[in-house]
Amino acid sequence: MTGQGKSFVALFSGINVGGNRIVKMAELRSFFQDLGFSDVATYVQSGNAVFRAKAGDAATLTKQIEAAFEKKWGFHSRIMVRDLGWFERLVTENPYPEVAADHTKLHAYVLEREPTGDEVARLAEKCTGPERFLIKGDVLYLHAPDGLGKSVFAGLIPRTLKVPGTARNWRSVLALLAMAGQAGGA
Repeated sequence: MTGQGKSFVALFSGINVGGNRIVKMAELRSFFQDLGFSDVATYVQSGNAVFRAKAGDAATLTKQIEAAFEKKWGFHSRIMVRDLGWFERLVTENPYPEVAADHTKLHAYVLEREPTGDEVARLAEKCTGPERFLIKGDVLYLHAPDGLGKSVFAGLIPRTLKVPGTARNWRSVLALLAMAGQAGGA
């Protein structure tokens, strides 16, 4: 245990997609360390960082990291910061435990806020394929039996829901939870 404070996970959206907005993970780790965070680790190239912060909550840290990121890299990346307890709830509240073993078919969308009833109803109208989804608070769980890449519905989620979010497959969710748990000394 090197760091003090609380464990958080930061999820970046729109970096290292299709060869654009390239951010190297080693540089991202240095960036978090330069901001004074400890026990920094990254996971895969899509922009996931686990870190410990001595002060601040998820909302404060999101603003701080987004502003510093834009200053350093020159473009805006929407960042979702969540604490370890939030991630533990995300996993324990998974409504589709029977498909959790198939990581490519289960995704969690981390949303900026809890959608309204109207927004959820609009999205439900579009869900006409084999997919199922359920929203619990600021998480949308999506079971896409044919995989996310082939899912027409998945492509409609951001436009229809109109709540900013970023999706991670179940393998990433579990890996980030494990990393945050280790960082948190859990």
